[in-house]
Amino acid sequence: MTGTALRVGARTPLTLVLAVTGAVVVTLVGALAIPAGSGQRLYNDAAQLAAGALAAFVCLTAAREHRGLRSRWRTLLGFGLTGWTLARLWWVARDVLDPGRATGVGPADFGFLILPVCVFLALLAMSAALPRPVRASLPRDRVVLVIDSVLITGSLVALAWSALPHRVFREVGESPWAAGVAAAYPVADLVLIVMALLVLASRPTWRPARATLMLAVAGLVALGCSDTVRLLTLSTGTLTPLQATGYLLGPALLAVAALTNPGTAAPPAVDKLEADWLHLILPYVPVVATGIVIAVRTGAGGQLTSYEAYLGWLGLGLVVARQMFTIVDNTVLLARVSEGQERLHHQAYHDPLTGLANRALFRERLALALDSYRYQGLPVALIFADLDDFKLINDSFGHAIGDRLLRAIADRLRTCVGPADLVARLGGDEFAVLLEHRAGEADPIAEAMLAALRAPFELDGHTVAISASLGLVRPHLGERDLSADILLRRADAAMYASKRRGKNALVRYAGSADGGPNADLPHLLMRALAGSPADYGFEVHYQPIVHLADETVLAVEALARWNDPIAGPVDPEVFVTVAERAGLVAAIDDFVLDRACSDAAALAATYGRPIDVHVNVSAARLGQHGLAQGVLAALHRHDVPASRLVVEITETKRIPDLSRAVEVTETLRRHGVRVALDDFGSGYNALAQLHSLPIDIVKLDSSLTDVDVAPERAGALCRSVLTICADMGVAVIAEGIETRERAVDLAGLGCKLGQGYLFGQPRAVHRLVEVVPAQPGPDRGGAATSGRAPSPSGGGPAPSDAAAVPAGGGSAGSSSRSPAGTSARWRPPQGP
Repeated sequence: MTGTALRVGARTPLTLVLAVTGAVVVTLVGALAIPAGSGQRLYNDAAQLAAGALAAFVCLTAAREHRGLRSRWRTLLGFGLTGWTLARLWWVARDVLDPGRATGVGPADFGFLILPVCVFLALLAMSAALPRPVRASLPRDRVVLVIDSVLITGSLVALAWSALPHRVFREVGESPWAAGVAAAYPVADLVLIVMALLVLASRPTWRPARATLMLAVAGLVALGCSDTVRLLTLSTGTLTPLQATGYLLGPALLAVAALTNPGTAAPPAVDKLEADWLHLILPYVPVVATGIVIAVRTGAGGQLTSYEAYLGWLGLGLVVARQMFTIVDNTVLLARVSEGQERLHHQAYHDPLTGLANRALFRERLALALDSYRYQGLPVALIFADLDDFKLINDSFGHAIGDRLLRAIADRLRTCVGPADLVARLGGDEFAVLLEHRAGEADPIAEAMLAALRAPFELDGHTVAISASLGLVRPHLGERDLSADILLRRADAAMYASKRRGKNALVRYAGSADGGPNADLPHLLMRALAGSPADYGFEVHYQPIVHLADETVLAVEALARWNDPIAGPVDPEVFVTVAERAGLVAAIDDFVLDRACSDAAALAATYGRPIDVHVNVSAARLGQHGLAQGVLAALHRHDVPASRLVVEITETKRIPDLSRAVEVTETLRRHGVRVALDDFGSGYNALAQLHSLPIDIVKLDSSLTDVDVAPERAGALCRSVLTICADMGVAVIAEGIETRERAVDLAGLGCKLGQGYLFGQPRAVHRLVEVVPAQPGPDRGGAATSGRAPSPSGGGPAPSDAAAVPAGGGSAGSSSRSPAGTSARWRPPQGP
């Protein structure tokens, strides 16, 4: 039967035609072939019994094909039709046992009320399955639906009351109990019809659901018509087959409604909210109409009957109840709007990861605190904290651990301040604390912050150590025209001064607004790079890259240095970090590239032959247009052969567009410029980039070259990388060589090239001869690096370290690995 129900439900139009045709045929047979009297009454009751039984069976069977609310309303409909059928069975039994019985209302008629009750519950279940576009509480929605249905029905009954024949009033007076029971049927039918229409009008227009509801409404209308005719003919006798047609059509249409929409798919989401005004206005339309009719009647001298008065009071009570629910609904809606606004406000002014205040809220509070300082003299202090080497945490443990660490740091910072103080995360690994009215306690609070962050963090079984560099600033005495931006820059400058002194320390801002040891580095750096960097203390130093077998210099690495006239010498790691945050790394790269090309002749004079130079380029620039053109323009401007330049890819950030990076790299190599992968084995520079990018050189990070410290582990890693690169035709340079033992061990592993403080520290071009004398003998080719900063350990630049690759001499062209993958070869110099 399950498959049959699905097949029948799939042909709903045909089923509907068959049901209506059957009801019409049965009616015509009763009206034309069966004589009036007890036989016709028995025929009608038996036909209605059969129709009710079949409809109940169909509804209960269809309920098994569904789940949840869609099964529930069909089950309720089946139970209602079962009760209605049992009442018909009682009538058939009486027709058989007492053919001459008088017509009227008996106790068995209460069985017919089972169907309206079950249909009422079924409509509530259907309304829950198809919620209104405007979200509301489900119990509240059901109560409002019932109130609206009763309110509209009461108004319609009041309007119809005046149209009833006067004999109905006489019959009511003669037998009020019988008339009340008989009137309950059509009134209940009307309530259910109105209820179904309200569901149709206020729910999303999902076509299968509308078809189901419309068939249910049609069935209820059919039953209501016959119930109304029975009320009007209560004392005249039995209904004719034509008058009782509704008792055949009603169950049949309800059964067809249960067979519709046989699938199990949920209603589709509503793309846009439909207007809910109909749901709000519709219940009051019949109320207004009823009020107008009553006003006209009483104005013309008519009198209201007691029933009309009762209906009026009932309508008034329902209107009041409806308004109370509307008020409650509006109150709930306003509460939700207020809660949503508070949530949006919190999201706009708080960091989603840590829950701390964000930069926007911090700036607002800082501006208000400065106003209080300016006009009321209330003290204010600002502590700026930047985590030291937080990038290493992400690289070593992953970003998930990094995020958990940031949340743990935020919790510790909260414990260091009072409830009136503001802790904020300004972005990335930067935090700030605003102390209002407690400037005198700023020093112990800052020291407590340092101590709290020094304690290790336990995260997922890992012990993570972190430190921070802190900058503390207070407004100078009598300094009134102070903005939030100025105070933030001063705190930032003090923080960078802490990093220059070795990190994990607190520096109090003690300079003026224009200079001193706490000078505003971001501002000074932007000023220096906006004009001529050399005029503001920028210069390029060079560190040699040698052949490990005989320490012959093969290339030099160009490294940026900054000795600002105001701030003094600035550690490369510090100003590179500032440049990355300010988006100025490209300007430093371009300065180093241009200066390295211009120093090519001086380098050749120093070493007695042309020497290769490496310059660093941030990986983020590989996805930008104009990089290859800029490099080639610098070579042309200073008349430097492309074979003498090696561009190193330094990845302090991930390559944003790898396909674009490959295209730029290929363009450079086609013109003879070689490409190196810097700091291999740390950060993002790993096997993935070695596989994807067409490179000529790999520079091993110092973490892979400490073979003298961990000979087995580091040696195995270094040997593996050397083997891979040899198979790919890629030259290898070992960074961070500071001891003779390390140089010997690396040479024994097969590494031919090296760089580090053992062979010379970065020096200006005019001082290179003082460190490494000119090397006689054949040119073994080389590669130079143009880094921006040396590593703190002395193993070359930390943010950007360049590598040397074997190259041909002079203008003979590059002997590096070709795009097709041919191996690099050592070649004697061809002349300058």
